[in-house]
Amino acid sequence: MSDGSAPVNSVIGGGAAPGKPAARPAAPAGAPRRLRRILSLDDFESAARRYLPKPLFGYVAGATETNASLNDNRAVFEEMRFLPRVLNNVSGRSQEAVLFGKRYASPFGIAPMGITALTGYRGDLSLARAATRANIPMIMSGSSLIPMEEVAEAAPDSWFQAYLPGEPHRIAALIDRVANAGFETLVVTVDSAVVPNRENNVRTGFKTPLDPSLRLFWEGLTHPGWAVNTFLRTLVRHGMPHFENNYAERGAPIISRNVARDFAGREHLDWTEIARIRRQWKGTLVIKGILHPEDARLARENGADGIILSNHGGRQLDGAASPMRCLRAVKEVSGDMTVMIDSGFRRGTDVLKALALGAQCVFVGRPFNYASAIAGEAGVSHAINLLSAEIRADMGLLGITSLAEMGPDKLLPAGPLLR
Repeated sequence: MSDGSAPVNSVIGGGAAPGKPAARPAAPAGAPRRLRRILSLDDFESAARRYLPKPLFGYVAGATETNASLNDNRAVFEEMRFLPRVLNNVSGRSQEAVLFGKRYASPFGIAPMGITALTGYRGDLSLARAATRANIPMIMSGSSLIPMEEVAEAAPDSWFQAYLPGEPHRIAALIDRVANAGFETLVVTVDSAVVPNRENNVRTGFKTPLDPSLRLFWEGLTHPGWAVNTFLRTLVRHGMPHFENNYAERGAPIISRNVARDFAGREHLDWTEIARIRRQWKGTLVIKGILHPEDARLARENGADGIILSNHGGRQLDGAASPMRCLRAVKEVSGDMTVMIDSGFRRGTDVLKALALGAQCVFVGRPFNYASAIAGEAGVSHAINLLSAEIRADMGLLGITSLAEMGPDKLLPAGPLLR
């Protein structure tokens, strides 16, 4: 399995030669053969379903309770249609985006995802390196298994996402560690005050730490690619993975019979903690997990530079609205904050619909996790190229040359007739 040596066959900003039709991006040279069958982000999910042990795939793919929010995150895109323009010269189109003064190659990035180094070998590094090479933002998860210092050294432009500990002194120590590691953008997730009801994890046999049971042993035997290329390879080269970044100190091992992770202690946290972090943190501060416009206003008043609208990919409150349904209302009160969004994005058309409603960047999660799992950095690079190619083609079909041209006038509600 490739873990970073394959070159990136980038299509960002590129296009077909004059007189020739555009082709789907080819898998990077030297990448696993399975990538040749991957033509869209959705294809990564079916490949990962076969490759990963059931508990791990279930953890990544699953949501909470009835999956109402998970399903709504996709359904909302079917409620909007495009109104394209024709006979515009679109030969010089660009999908570059600017966030916090930095120019990126595309208007999307990689969302924070926990334990990606268990689903794919050195997963956090694969994601960060591929993002750096493609010049898109990547957010490292606080629930990751590789020390943040290693990722910051390998990909200095990465952002770091934190789940706040319950005690002020532990919050302060974590923020100091993030700053000392060299991160310049801190993303604080605020939609996880209590543990959600993820009964799907019980059904698939997932928990953290994982129990070294006969069932886990059988999953390894029946998924030898993952067992050899990810799990055993990690143990031999790096030892037992631990939760490295939830606190200033090292956390629990990923596999243990007697150790339990502590998810409690966040119920009392409020906006005073964000104000305290703002005084301590000198870099860019982003608040993730906002849906209500009033919370967007409070984020701005407490010094946030940006927000990420999110329902955690449907993994927290079941029935929480899709962030796309909240975007225009939040944008109206956001002032000069950078407004970003995640949850449910899979296509270039999805990204462009979010931009039309006011988002400045879209973050994508699960497909990049699957890509890292089945093909390391080469898989992530292929996923980035596929989404970039879709956006470029969609821009041409919409008749636009820059993302600034995407506005509400490019959308229609599905169903009603144009009058």
